[in-house]
Amino acid sequence: MPEQPRTAAIVVNPVKVDEPALREALAAAEQRWGWNETIWLETTEDDPGAGQTKEALERGADVVIAAGGDGTVRTVAEALRGSDVPIALLPSGTGNLLARNLNLTLDDVENALDSAFDGGDRSIDMGVVELRDGDGPTRRHAYLVMAGVGIDARMIAATDDDLKARHGWLAYVKAIGTVLRDKNQLRVRYQLDKTGVHSARAHTVLIGNCGSLPANILLLPDAAVDDGEFDIVVLRPEGFIGWLQIVVKIFWENGVLRRTTVGRRFMGADREVRAMNYLKGREFVMRLSRAEEVELDGDLFGRASALRTWVDPSSLTVKVPRED
Repeated sequence: MPEQPRTAAIVVNPVKVDEPALREALAAAEQRWGWNETIWLETTEDDPGAGQTKEALERGADVVIAAGGDGTVRTVAEALRGSDVPIALLPSGTGNLLARNLNLTLDDVENALDSAFDGGDRSIDMGVVELRDGDGPTRRHAYLVMAGVGIDARMIAATDDDLKARHGWLAYVKAIGTVLRDKNQLRVRYQLDKTGVHSARAHTVLIGNCGSLPANILLLPDAAVDDGEFDIVVLRPEGFIGWLQIVVKIFWENGVLRRTTVGRRFMGADREVRAMNYLKGREFVMRLSRAEEVELDGDLFGRASALRTWVDPSSLTVKVPRED
């Protein structure tokens, strides 16, 4: 008995895509691979993708394509977490964080749709986080790449949206300058994998499911999207020397030396610098002395004074290019 044609759904952020061009590319891919007409679902200000993904599942979609920025991808993935339906990525945003960490081709719609309709399946981990501010209600979310408290969240809050739309991730450079003038540090108490409680003063705490950022920045060099663990970095620079240590570690050691065999030999034994501490684990609990902004995959999720996050291993299937 011949195989029944399959059906994809696409969750589209209409601000991020060229609709006529995308519809034309979809029709060509459907014909190329023998799929039914794709279910077209657009995000709105009130619903950035969760309801549309639920509708796609109810209508029996065999794959859900996320066409938008990191926020659209995160929202669609959250709705698909734990299901048998894979997500396919059509990167259309500023960061394209998950696509970068999976080494997927950017700015190539035809290649992305070929992966959606005829690609292989890759299981990856997701992070789940519970946020609470004081005695307020607990909010639960899922994320794919990174959760952050401190400078990175304040940087996102300070970023000019119009500048970001015109110049992409370079808009963050101006925001960094604004945020670095803020001398406020985080006072945190944290627990990793239910072991002892630690206290620290820090500028930023980042919990990563994967570690590569735009501009080829390798923040968490040992992070892997499917290893069942988080890689965590606590940034605690003290003055100019501390920031210099962080810059050298991230941009020179992680960004240049670590990428080649010769460079790794030059680095010698792996060493931490005083200004940043790396941790690794499956569950991370943190309390802050005051409520701070929290970011997930580059989007703000309000303020929290307490955070608990854990890895949900192999909970999402992603379509990737099929190996020859």
